[in-house]
Order: sequence, then C-alpha cells, then structure tokens
Amino acid sequence: MKTEVRRILLVEDDTNDIEMTLAALDEHRLANEVIVARDGAEALDYLFHRGKFEGRANGAPALVLLDIKMPRVDGLEVLRLIRADEKLHRIPVVILTSSREERDLVESHSLGVNAYVVKPVAFNEFIEAVKSLGVFWAVVNEPLPERLWRRT
Repeated sequence: MKTEVRRILLVEDDTNDIEMTLAALDEHRLANEVIVARDGAEALDYLFHRGKFEGRANGAPALVLLDIKMPRVDGLEVLRLIRADEKLHRIPVVILTSSREERDLVESHSLGVNAYVVKPVAFNEFIEAVKSLGVFWAVVNEPLPERLWRRT
C-alpha cells in the first residue's frame, strides 16, 4: 500500500543549523517537504493551524525535528503541547539540540520524546546524523496511520 509523503517540521532558530539540516536531508534526496519554523511559537502555529498557517492542508507532519533552546516558546514546551493534544500526540518528535544538560535530557524523555540527539560540532558529523535521522523517520519507520490515532 502506497502512503502519501508527509512533511517534516524543522523547528530551529539558528540559520546555520537550518541550512545544514536542509542540506543533509536534501543530500539523501528525501521526498518529504521540509517546513521550517524559526521558534516554538511558529511551530505551534503550524501544528494548530493558526496565524499564517491557518489555511494549510490538514495532516500531521511525519516527523518533528525540534531544538530546545529557542526564543518565545522553547522546545520542551512545544513537546509538552504536542504530547497533550489528541490529534498530535503520536507524531514522532526528535530533539536535535546542542544541549548536553542532563535536566533537558530527562525532561525530554519524561515528556515522551522519541529520540534525543546532541548536535555534533563537526560539520560532517552533523550532516551524517541528520541524514540518518531523516532516513529512519521518513523512510524506514512505519508510522501508525493518523486515522488510527487514539489514546489508549
């Protein structure tokens, strides 16, 4: 059965990290469109169809790549709101951050993050890490169809 190619939501405020992430995903030629939200508030607007995203097509992203340290609304609050929402709680969320703080790691997992990845400092390592994430979550992983999302 052929499934539609869903979007990846990249939530990142650092322009260099955005460019590197997009380059890494493009290098593997993933067919998924990548939507970039430059802070947590914009990500929430996208997820909840608000503001400039009010008229966007329905459907949850295939994956959210989420930074923690961002202006306006931080990544942990975005994760908390995703997991609390009936329509969004099953979206795979990967924290992609430079934070090595234990409290961020613990809080992310307690909120139900699917993976916590610390951004490698070296450019090539960063590219490889993002390519691996993109391939796994957008190609290899078999998601539960949205029509079957229910809280158990």
